[in-house]
Amino acid sequence: MKSKLNQASFAAVTASMIALLFSADGSGAAAEERTPVAIESDSFTQFISEPVIQQLPAESEENEIQDEAIVESDEAISARTLAELVSAQSAPAKLSREMHCLAGAIYFEARGESLAGQLAVGSVIVERSKSGRFPDSYCGVVFQRSQFSFVRGNRMPTIRTRSAAWRKAVAVAQIADSDAWESPAEGALFFHATRVRPGWRLTRIARVDNHVFYR
Repeated sequence: MKSKLNQASFAAVTASMIALLFSADGSGAAAEERTPVAIESDSFTQFISEPVIQQLPAESEENEIQDEAIVESDEAISARTLAELVSAQSAPAKLSREMHCLAGAIYFEARGESLAGQLAVGSVIVERSKSGRFPDSYCGVVFQRSQFSFVRGNRMPTIRTRSAAWRKAVAVAQIADSDAWESPAEGALFFHATRVRPGWRLTRIARVDNHVFYR
């Protein structure tokens, strides 16, 4: 009898242990299902606060933009007449001292003359600054002693900077500086008014309006 009771107790204990094991496995699975886990996903929405940067154009698109810029540049340069080129010049907000000297010389020497005559005068100053025989700056050429009659006490007279004549002189100076139009007295380094006869032993190049040009 005692042996049967022991066997029954052993069987009961064994059954309890088996039940406990099955119950533990079930709790673990449930807990695992309830525990948040990181799930990898191929697509998700993420908001990032960053400045918007415009995408660079594709190579073909960039080439088209460059081609358009070149065409516009060519159209601006290829004027049919000197008058068109003068009209195409943009008025700078502020002139450099060098360009002021060049435009001032054109203004005082030839403001009453044709555009060709003004360009010829301006080109002489540009050529002198490059020749190595005169000062190497426009202001140095213009203010060199005894070269230009309008210079007094190493100064220019007052310029009417709001006048059409000054705006034209500035435009011609820009053209002469950039060599955008051939001077009618190309290569000249000297000139004088037609009313005087200095007797220079120089090679005469041209007469343009009221000036005679030499090299």
